[in-house]
Amino acid sequence: MLRKALSASLLALGLSFAGQAHAADPCADYVPQPRPQNTGRDVVGQELDVIRERGHMLFAVYEDYPPYSWEDGSTPRGVDVEIAQLIAEDLGVEARFTFVAAGETLEADLRNNIWKGAVIGGRVSNVMMRVPYDSAFKCRVEQVVFTGQYAGESIAIAYDRASYPEDKPVPAYFRFDTVGVENDSISDFYLSGLAGGQMRGNIRRYPHMGSAMAALAAGEVKAVTGPLGQLEHGLTAAFGVHQPPLAGFAVSKWTLGVAVNFAYRPLSYAVDDAINHALQDGRIAQIYANHGLTHQPPER
Repeated sequence: MLRKALSASLLALGLSFAGQAHAADPCADYVPQPRPQNTGRDVVGQELDVIRERGHMLFAVYEDYPPYSWEDGSTPRGVDVEIAQLIAEDLGVEARFTFVAAGETLEADLRNNIWKGAVIGGRVSNVMMRVPYDSAFKCRVEQVVFTGQYAGESIAIAYDRASYPEDKPVPAYFRFDTVGVENDSISDFYLSGLAGGQMRGNIRRYPHMGSAMAALAAGEVKAVTGPLGQLEHGLTAAFGVHQPPLAGFAVSKWTLGVAVNFAYRPLSYAVDDAINHALQDGRIAQIYANHGLTHQPPER
């Protein structure tokens, strides 16, 4: 299955910053939806008490998504898993996980995992990890609280040092050199449309970033473009990674946080506090470092 989590989520946000007419007020043109559901006063905020009483909370994380979330046998692994465990520890409960496939859009992921559940076999989680944050998008999804920004992510280029012994590659090089991307990702769309499509003949598409980095190691491509964390996860001493200017790339950087059902504000406040504490005392940065990754602070 194609790994579309980031591309589906980011493209669904409509993050074309250059075209926003109301950058100062991203919700200026928003027309409020009908209330998504009626919630009694005795229900709002109850979930945090229930979680503490039962002793565990459920986190939705993306499946087969190293270095962020995957299963090692029956053991959850990854950066997002460990951050979720920090949140649960701060609340005094156990973290449990449901590994979910990425939907076609972020709205679908949130509907299926946070506020409604999938049509067949759906299970609503308390918190969903690795949710791209956008101030305009939060106006359109009233069923969800977007909170707990814990990291930034950005597009980078991994490259073969032997192929580029002096100058590090920039997108213009891919008019002549081969470059790997994850199929249907934002990097794929960016390079395919750059300079009137001059790079298209040299783009090699792979089902996920792991296979793109394997292709780099095998010499099938000279470089790979994608999210910095996923590139760093596949690096060896033979390869480097850098972040040159990416002209015309509207979504080359974004902030990651969590999502919580809108009805449970106290839970969202507790989760945000736990993440903020872990950012301040360096625990989240240490999790990234333990996985060989650079922690990019979020824009909070």
